[in-house]
Amino acid sequence: MRRADRLFQIVQYLRGGRLVTAAMLAERLEVSERTIYRDIVDLQSTGVPIDGEAGVGYVMRSGFELPPLMFTHDEIVALVAGARIVRSWGGVTMARAAEEALVKIEAVLPDKERARVANTQIFAPHMGITEQTRELIDQCEAAVEARAILSFDYRDEAGSATNRSVHPLGLWFWGKVWTLVAWCELREDFRMFRIDRMADVSPTGETYKATQERSLAECLRQIEAKYGPQR
Repeated sequence: MRRADRLFQIVQYLRGGRLVTAAMLAERLEVSERTIYRDIVDLQSTGVPIDGEAGVGYVMRSGFELPPLMFTHDEIVALVAGARIVRSWGGVTMARAAEEALVKIEAVLPDKERARVANTQIFAPHMGITEQTRELIDQCEAAVEARAILSFDYRDEAGSATNRSVHPLGLWFWGKVWTLVAWCELREDFRMFRIDRMADVSPTGETYKATQERSLAECLRQIEAKYGPQR
């Protein structure tokens, strides 16, 4: 969880005038109590009216409200378009999160900006992506996050089948096609695997150590050296 998200969650937990201990916050947010103490001090320094002390607990004085989110018209269009694309073409968990994010954003926007969400006429029709592929997208994303080595059967464009063990580095979406960018143990090099050609995907139970030589940044550097900038 990003620090900004954690600070936001702390404010949400403290709203309502109830006493909350650092231990409770640390457990909910899966961080140390020392991290919570630092976060509370930082929130207090920005004017958030939090009372209390370490070892006792914290409470936020009534009347405090987070300022409404303010986005420009172009920012709203970009957020809505992005969420709709993910909802149609992302993994199962991604799609659900995109929908929930739109609901949360819309709920805190002023009325005028809220109408812009409904009036954004940009859509991403769902065509062809299967539920199995959606589930694999989520599985690969989780493996990237956890640095979990994956094993799977892969069939390339020519129909040749191999079994691979890879270090998942990232996911790239090409418009209808998702690929897993990874360090392949079989080829001892970076490879991209179409997710819809992967089968029997499972974690090996092992994790890999991140290194500069086998990082996503290095993979992108090599691609750009060969084909030019990709962004």
